[in-house]
Amino acid sequence: MCIITAFVVRGDPGLNVYNNSVCGAFRYAVILAFDVKVERESQEMADSLGVRIFSAEIIYHLFDAFTKYREDYKKAKQEEFKNIAVFPAKVKVLPQFIFNSRDPIVMGVTIEAGVLRQGTPLCVPAKGFVDIGIVTSIEMNHKSVESAKKGQEVCIKIEPIPGEAPKMFGRHFEATDMLVTKITRESIDALKNWFRDEMTKGDWQLIMELKKTFEII
Repeated sequence: MCIITAFVVRGDPGLNVYNNSVCGAFRYAVILAFDVKVERESQEMADSLGVRIFSAEIIYHLFDAFTKYREDYKKAKQEEFKNIAVFPAKVKVLPQFIFNSRDPIVMGVTIEAGVLRQGTPLCVPAKGFVDIGIVTSIEMNHKSVESAKKGQEVCIKIEPIPGEAPKMFGRHFEATDMLVTKITRESIDALKNWFRDEMTKGDWQLIMELKKTFEII
């Protein structure tokens, strides 16, 4: 984030905005104008640069407005990148709980590391990184849940990746194979930028491990 601070004091006639190419390197930029008039030319310049101006006569109102804007911006970005961000997880198959072996695969698993979430793509590194599908449902004690964390045993449903042939338990992977979430450089960047608050130290350590597995630079 780039916050351009206007160097003004109470009583100045107006706020001037100057083109600063440094801001182009940041995700977005704002100006917090406290108790100062924003001239029309300044507003036009800010609009042309994609800079948002917040103006208020009470400092707390200014802070509240900016805080809400930042939170709304983050929520919008999380919605935009929710299908790109892939949280890290390692999953072990429970062979005694294979309820359906193909399209969809329905089976019991143990979360060995990380957090498994609905919508997560899974693959099998030991079988040439074959993509087995996307986790579309997670159940714990016969109740649907959004995610499962390390140490929990759950039942998951894995549906084929759109456009790909369905994979089959017993043919494309075995109970002895570790399943992992399929991360990419793009998914890691999405986690860093928009979901950092939802990641633990252990999650980042697992990301580093999976980066080596997938040979991600």
